[in-house]
Parts: sequence; C-alpha cells; structure tokens
Amino acid sequence: MSFLLNPNALFAFTGLALAATLPQGALAQSAPAATQATLSGTAVDGGAKAEALPFATVLLRRAEAADTSLVASGQTSLEGRFELTKVPAGTYRLRILAMGYQGAVQAVRVAPGQTAVALGTLKLSAATQRLAEVQVTAEKAVVQQELGKTVINVEKDLSSVGGTAVNVLENVPSVAVDASGTVSLRGSSNLTILIDGKPAGTSNGGPGPRLDQIPASQISQVEVMTNPSAKYDASGSGVINIITKKNKPEGWNGQAALTVGTQDKYSPNLSLSRHHGKATWNLSYYGQDQVYRSNSRNSQTALTNGKQLLTTQDGTGRNHSQNHSVGVGLNYELTKEQTLSVNVQPHWERHLESEYQNLTQQTAGDPTVTSQNGDLQTDVNVKVLSSSADYRHTWEAHKGRELTANAGFVGIWATIPVSQVITGGGTRGGFRQDQAVDANIFFGQVDYVLPSADGKGKFETGVKLEGQRTTGRADMRKPSPTDPQAEFQLDAANSFAYDFSQVMPAAYATYQRTLAHGWSAQGGLRTEATLLHGSVADGRARVDKDYINLFPSATVARELGKEAGQSRLQLSYARRLERPDFMQQLPLQLYQDPRNYRTGNPGLLPEFSHNLELGHQLNLANGASVTTTVFARFTEQAIQRLRFIDNDATRDNGVGLVTAETYRNYGSTTNLGLEMTWAQPLAKWWRVQASGSLYRSQIATNAADQANRSALAGNVRLSNNFTPRKGLDVQLTGNVRSTVLTAQGRQLPTGGIDIAVRQRLFSDRAALTLRVSDILNTQVRRSELATPELQTSLYNKRETRVGWLGFTWYIGATKAKAGRIESGPSGGGGFGG
Repeated sequence: MSFLLNPNALFAFTGLALAATLPQGALAQSAPAATQATLSGTAVDGGAKAEALPFATVLLRRAEAADTSLVASGQTSLEGRFELTKVPAGTYRLRILAMGYQGAVQAVRVAPGQTAVALGTLKLSAATQRLAEVQVTAEKAVVQQELGKTVINVEKDLSSVGGTAVNVLENVPSVAVDASGTVSLRGSSNLTILIDGKPAGTSNGGPGPRLDQIPASQISQVEVMTNPSAKYDASGSGVINIITKKNKPEGWNGQAALTVGTQDKYSPNLSLSRHHGKATWNLSYYGQDQVYRSNSRNSQTALTNGKQLLTTQDGTGRNHSQNHSVGVGLNYELTKEQTLSVNVQPHWERHLESEYQNLTQQTAGDPTVTSQNGDLQTDVNVKVLSSSADYRHTWEAHKGRELTANAGFVGIWATIPVSQVITGGGTRGGFRQDQAVDANIFFGQVDYVLPSADGKGKFETGVKLEGQRTTGRADMRKPSPTDPQAEFQLDAANSFAYDFSQVMPAAYATYQRTLAHGWSAQGGLRTEATLLHGSVADGRARVDKDYINLFPSATVARELGKEAGQSRLQLSYARRLERPDFMQQLPLQLYQDPRNYRTGNPGLLPEFSHNLELGHQLNLANGASVTTTVFARFTEQAIQRLRFIDNDATRDNGVGLVTAETYRNYGSTTNLGLEMTWAQPLAKWWRVQASGSLYRSQIATNAADQANRSALAGNVRLSNNFTPRKGLDVQLTGNVRSTVLTAQGRQLPTGGIDIAVRQRLFSDRAALTLRVSDILNTQVRRSELATPELQTSLYNKRETRVGWLGFTWYIGATKAKAGRIESGPSGGGGFGG
C-alpha cells in the first residue's frame, strides 16, 4: 500500500510497465547507432515565482511538411524536468501541456552526430480567466433527466467511486438493486444491456459478463431508457446503455487505482490507451478480492399433511469473491469516413460462499423441538471470453448518413458445486449438487441511418441476429440410506443433463421528423422471432417454443419554450415483452438446499405489455431543472414467481418442511406511476439533487375468486454535492425505498446514507478518496410471504457499512477533474460484487 501511495514510486513503476509492453523503438524511431540524441529541459510557471510544473505532458513531433508523426512522449518530474531519449537527427516541434496552462511550443533541431540537446527552461502561461469560466459553465450534473432517457454522468458521482455499473444505477429513479446485484427497472429485472450502443452479451445477475463486473472508473455515462423506440430490443422493461471512456490525446493516457475496504476488501484497476496516428490501442485490468459477511433468519408456519409445522433457519454467512478481467482493444481509422474496432476480454471469477445454519422444527401443539446444524458450502468458478468487432462508415458529403455493423461472441464456462451437511439428533443428512454450464452466445447487427434532404427527417433501419447454445448438468448426491457417514451417493432421479439452443432474429425501421411550431414525431415497427428448443438427455422433459411478434413504437413531442430545451413535453408508446428462459420452462427440480428447490413450468407463456409515458422537462435560468414523468404499464399474461409446499417431499425428505418455487402466468395487471427529479445549485459550492417515484403496483392473484392485489410504493433519493475549497469534493447521499408487493407477499422498507470525500493531489495528477457506505447500517433485506398454506418471514443483513480508501494516479494527458471521483469502491456488493 505504501508503494502505491508514493507518487515517485508509482510514476517509476508505471514508466517501467509501459516500457516493458512496447517493442524496441516504439516511442522513438530507430536510426543509425551514432545519430540518436537525448532532449532535456525544465517546464516552469511563467509567472513571477517561476515554480516548477510537475507531471506536464511532453510531446515531440516531426516538423516536416509530409510527416508530423509523434516521435517521443513523456512527463515532467516533480521538479519539472524531462528527458526524451533516442531521438534521431531531424527537425521537430516540442509541445508541453499542463492543466490550467496554455500549451508551450518550441522548434527543435537535432544535428547529425549530436548526442544531447539542452532546451533549458520552458515557461508556460496560465490559462485565461475566460477559459476557466467556460469550463465551469459546461459542468454537468451527476444525473441528467432527458425525456425518455436518464443520463448518469459517472465521472461526477462520488457515491459510485471505485464501484461498478450496479452502484451507478442505484442513482436512477425506479431502479432497485437486490442483494445478489440484480438490477430491476420499474419492478422488472429483464433488461436489455448495451455497451456503447452495441449488444454486449452482458447478463443481469446471472452467469457471464455482468453489470457488477464493469468498473465505474471505466464508464463515462450510463443511459437508462424506460420506453425505448423500435430500434432497441423489445425484451424487458427498458434499455441500459453503458458508454465507456474514450481517450484521444496522443501518447499514453489512462489511470491506475487501488482501493482498500475494511475487513478484507481490495480492488486494483488499470486503464491505458495509446493513440498514435490512425490507431488507438486500449488495455484494461479490473480485479476484486473481497470478503462480505451476513446474518439471516427465516421462519415459516406451514399447513402440510394435516399438520401445522413451525420451522426456523438461522444462518451466519461469509462470501469470498475474486474477479479478474482483462481487456485489449484496437480502434483503427481506415479512412476519414471509416473506422474498425476489435475488442477481446477474458474474465475469471471465483466465489466461495459458506453459511453455518441452525435449523429447528416443531409441530403445533407438541412441545418437542427438533434442532439440527447445517453447513452450506458453495464454490463457483466461472471463465468468460468475450470478443467483438465493429465497423462504422460515415459520409462527409452527406452529414448524418451512417452505416454501422457489429458482431461478437461470448463463451461462458462455469462449475457450481453446492453442498450441505446437516447433523443433529444422532443423524447425518444433507446433499451435494454439482452444476456445470457451458454457454456460447453469438450476435450480429447492421444499422443504417439516412437523413432527409432537407435535414428535418431521418430514416433508420437495421437487422439483428442473436443466438445461444448451452449445455449443462445438475448432479444430485444424497447420504447413503445404509451408511449415513459414507460419501454422498448419486441420486439419479434428481440428476439431469440438458442441452438447448435459442435463436432470435429481429428487424426494425423507424422514421422521425421535425415539424412546424416546435412539434416533432417518431414512429417505428420492430419484429422479433424466438426459436427455443431443448431437452434433457434421458428424454424426461423437452421444451419447444417458436413465436414471432410485432412491436410498434411512437413518440410525439413539442418544445414549449422560446428556445429548444427550455420546456419540452413528450408522449411515447411502446409494446414490449418478457420472454421466459429455458430453465423457467424445464419441469425438473433444481435444489438450492434440502428444504428448497426450483422447478420450471412447460406451459409458461411470454408476458406482453403496453407502455405509455408522458413527460415534461423544464430548465430554468438559475441552473435548476425539473423533470416529471407519468407512466402506465398494462401487462398481459403476467409472469409471477410462486412458492408452495411440496407435501410429498416434506413427508419423505426427513429434513423438515420442503418448499418449491415455480413460475406461472396470471391474468392482466395495470401499473401506474409518477417520477420526478429536481436539481439546482444553491451556492457556488453547493449543488443539490432530489429524485423520487411513486407508483401503484398491481399483482395478479392465483385464485379465481380473488381480485388482483395492489398497493402504492415509492422511493426517494437526495444527493448533496459540496466543494468547500479547490480540489476538495464532498458528497452526502441518502435513499429510502418503501414496501413493495411481490407475487405472494411483500418486501419491507429499507434505506441508507453514504458519504464520500475526495482530495485531488499533485496538480490533479492523483486523487485520494475516502468513502463510507451505509454509515447508519440500516440497509437490510426483509420480506414476507403469506398464503393459506404457508407464511414466511425472511431477514437478511449483509455487510453494508464499509469504509473505503482509494488512490488514483492519472497517466499522460488524463487528469482529475473537479467533481469527478473514480476511486473508492462499491458499497454493498453481492454475488460477484
């Protein structure tokens, strides 16, 4: 830790690492042995004190009419000195760049045979006040509300520093994140996830590349579209588009960071790019080695086999998560109008989860309490390889015309052994389940944009193909009936191997046009097909589902103010679906522990919804902005997750009450809601932002003689950003979520307060961040389930109050900016987080 916090040591280490990755002569062109020289000089402030300028960027380019290529680059030391070695004879232009100063340029000539050129002292003038004013005016808020879209400027958000995309999304109204890191938008976790507007093969809480494995430090913005047009996938409640940072300055740029959290939490991060001529290389690494602890309690009252059973399950858990992701990419400018990008990202992760449980069971009216101890162990190993290629063609003579193509592959290989040993009462029970998944996902998409001749309209069309081939197995092992102390034996009846494929072709067309009197309109149509086929190896079960659907969308908007963006009203509509996956339809038992299992429903149908939004955006002269959105969702064939008692398994299992979870379609529901966001600077050093949502949630019941259940729910988030002095940023945030209905019960309220402080150092070359998540330790997950046969109360308290200390070092032209905090990890975490 002391090494990484030492700027001189870190700078030297960074330089050695970069030199080791470059081929000989990559930073200086080779020449005959005796003609290379070393250029040296000192950069200072041009004011009266002539103070040295540390960490300024130094660039050396050829000064020939036909060749202005970069020859060498570097940085000044703490004393402002610099050296550029192995410079061949020739004429050059030397440029020095420093934050807050105008660039200095000097002509340099290296004569044949010359070995050293001393440039002396180079003075840089301070940037003008007018430039500083422009920079302040252009400063963006953490969350910007646009009609139909919420934009989170990650660079400005202290509450997600050092965290992941999941922590970023916690700032969005109507977005919720559960204990496993799964993100839901307006109650649905079925989302379309894009990276830089392209399919990414990224999952939400499941295996493979996940949102909680994308570091916030590599994200510039996140766009959340709650009612997207026909251009985007129709699946789920909306679209999340993650926009990554792009470094374009010449030479090496990027950042290195290390974050340390209380009780064994570490997160290193490295992001580098090198832009030279037509090529930009990118290299990144993101790692996590973190331990989280938890406590849980589950109590149930059940009516089974004519008896009332009372059961409890108390647990103390530990989750040790290790992740390593490496990214390598190349963006090459083929011509002024064409670019080609290639990216490869291998990923490894391992999760060791253990929970020590105390299990009790009692029959109503009987004072005897049966008590047992359980030891639950899970060892998850996942390997992922993702790759993609992108092509972009624009037409300089026809502004706005564009052709883009994208293709990619994601391979996922996972093993998930889960075991539980139950002892007590002179018996030994439990189980072991070995799961394995081998998934191969491919995708390709072509989009074309053609603006109208008058520049007021635009036609867009595209096609997409996404496919998946997955094989897997779940081997159940149970104690020997003759020798309980022996190794668990294979239970063939509850073991299975499966194989399925899913292909989803799609096409769309949209047209938008600006009309008279401030009106604009857009309309589109999308068609998607789903071809799902799979089976169990021994023929016990099979799933075959083929269907095709149409998804229209439309938007009408009008500018109400004197200038565009002052006051805008927009009405939008889109039809969407939620398609069940293979495991949700496979009618076989997949045990989570001896008392709980999941089973699919082969009759499960897709869920369709009609979505309406009416939004208004108001931007005031004092910098305040208010966004109001009213939305309605009308759902058909609503998919509900249900839990029930398995009386046969309870009677035969010998470990107590056994419950099962499955999925069913239940009727139609109507959900109505209101979202509001208010942001305003209260002083030059203080900016406040509040957001909240209130919605009527309706749940279809599984009883024909009962009406649908409905209730009001909501959430509120308040963020205060302070800049008490130059270089120091403070952020205090708080959030509260109300009770939320579930299919058979409800989730109880929760909330918390976070605080973060960041100090920029060494002329914005570094930043030190201190953050404490959930300082009052109030974030807890509580839920209740109530049916005529089963009442359940669940309490889960994960380690949420964590102190984080992060240090970030900026490389090359990259520097810390006011209000930006990139190091100081996630609060919370979860499976994979």
